[in-house]
Amino acid sequence: MKNLILRALTGAIYVGLICFTVLSGGWWFIGLSALFTILALQEFYSLSNSSTGGENITTLIVDVAGGLILSLGLGCVNLSLLSPYTTAVLGGTFFTVYLLYLIVRLVMQLYSQESSPLTNLAYSYMGQMYIALPLGVMSMFYTLPDGKALLLTMFIMIWLNDTGAFLVGSAIGKHKLFPRISPNKSWEGFIGGVVFAIASAFVFKYCFPAYYETIALPSLCGLGLVVGVFATWGDLVESLIKRTLGVKDSGSILPGHGGILDRIDSLLLVIPASLFYLITMTLYT
Repeated sequence: MKNLILRALTGAIYVGLICFTVLSGGWWFIGLSALFTILALQEFYSLSNSSTGGENITTLIVDVAGGLILSLGLGCVNLSLLSPYTTAVLGGTFFTVYLLYLIVRLVMQLYSQESSPLTNLAYSYMGQMYIALPLGVMSMFYTLPDGKALLLTMFIMIWLNDTGAFLVGSAIGKHKLFPRISPNKSWEGFIGGVVFAIASAFVFKYCFPAYYETIALPSLCGLGLVVGVFATWGDLVESLIKRTLGVKDSGSILPGHGGILDRIDSLLLVIPASLFYLITMTLYT
């Protein structure tokens, strides 16, 4: 009972923090993206190098700094918080510094005494692509029409997808979705999650029409489908990583929920997929 209360309290704070920062936008949102980037990268690099006792502290600092530069740079440019000239200069500076990180990290590996230097370098670059890049481009939502509402909608659809998958899967789940990676997931749960996400589109469109003036109901339902499919794949990707590395949770920073990577695994694939879908809808409708 105590663990259930702790889990519910942690979840409520997590959801409230995301809703507040998304609606506030600006530096609040950039701060949240930066925090997620730091925590998730630290967890990922600790996991990926767990067989050797964890990543070297020097390379860990460099890798997290690189991801932070990428996330902050994209956020500052997309949200246009500064003057156009300053934004252009800052964007170019961030890009140049990030290229320098990629080169420095490559050179650093020449001096590594690790047993598998190429594998560790691959993990470093994977963390940038898998975590820092999606969290950085998430700020692109604010450049879209009704972008703030759509970004919050994306988060809510992810949560509803998880809820629907759990409820339906627990009740009638019989056919395994991906037993090799996640034995507990079922096709019934997957379909239930997608239905929950798509059904929420009707609630958003008809209950809050002022926030969705530029997107039609079918397109909003399509977003629900995209979120449901890619959220499931995102969860499976992290399950594959943890199963390969032989761990259960990515960390323990969130009481009752595990690590931050356990909470944003779906988000990391949903962000680029949703942006691609919404940008395509904007261009061709």
